[in-house]
Amino acid sequence: MLSPPEAAAEPTTDTAAPHPPSPGGGRPARWVAAAAVVWAALMALHAWIPNSVGNAGSLFQTLLPWTGLSVPVLLVLAAVCRSRLAAVAVLAPAVVWVTLFGGALTDKRADARSGTGDLTVVSHNVDEGNTDPVGTARVLAAADADVLALEELSAASAPTYTRELAAAYPHHAVLGGVGLWSKHPLEEVKAVPIMPWTRAVRATARAPEGPVAVYAVHLASVRVSAAGFTTGRRNEAARALAAALREERAPRLVVLGDFNGTFRDAALAPVTSRLRSAQREAGDGFGFTWPAAFPVVRIDDVLVRGMTPRSAWTLPATGSDHLPVAATLSR
Repeated sequence: MLSPPEAAAEPTTDTAAPHPPSPGGGRPARWVAAAAVVWAALMALHAWIPNSVGNAGSLFQTLLPWTGLSVPVLLVLAAVCRSRLAAVAVLAPAVVWVTLFGGALTDKRADARSGTGDLTVVSHNVDEGNTDPVGTARVLAAADADVLALEELSAASAPTYTRELAAAYPHHAVLGGVGLWSKHPLEEVKAVPIMPWTRAVRATARAPEGPVAVYAVHLASVRVSAAGFTTGRRNEAARALAAALREERAPRLVVLGDFNGTFRDAALAPVTSRLRSAQREAGDGFGFTWPAAFPVVRIDDVLVRGMTPRSAWTLPATGSDHLPVAATLSR
């Protein structure tokens, strides 16, 4: 006798809800959380990172604005791990970055539009290999600044800038590879010995509002190589410049130039600790200047003492690999 066929088994479905993010998320999540906390600590304590190995501190401080890119990367990793612990830990570098750079996201140039500045200055590393010095000079002249500081002048290009700027700037001084052009008389012009060859010049600009000591400066170049971030010669030049600034008795001082380092680079503290950055106080955004094609760092700056920055900005690109920087200042 044949038995009746068994009833076909009904298909089953898995109706379980997706697993919610776990508080911990396992070892990968703990690694993400630890990485977020360590990265936040490095950002917050960047000034304490030593330069003893490859000048790692200076390199980290140079790229400090870009450390915020870690936040979205860590958030994605936290999401992959489905870990609330990792997600919360990512708040640490986010908070540190906003604390360091949140002010750069606001436009601080309101005073510039009300015309409260007494002196407008421009600095530009014109690039020794610049193939269009005439066009570069015209961009600079169009800014209508009171004082121009140019760095990396060559023996061939300096006469071109002098000729092209003569109509707007009757007063100028060129020493070595740096020079000053001014609408106001320049007095007490001298080289500042920061390197074996002339890379800095100092003059007194006799502005209508009173005399201003103006420096045009080009610190030594730096390189990233297998040996690390090579900044030795630049740091020596910075210390020599700092020594000259300590002797400066002018109540109003403007230092313009290519510092081959950022204002936050602790190795430049002998200079920057005595001066204020116009971009940090009165600029819009980060004001990155190099490389001109896609600026990622601000190594050109306007630093002041005894004057108040009212606005700071970058000028349009020229034939140089740097962008020009400008600032309006008042007493």
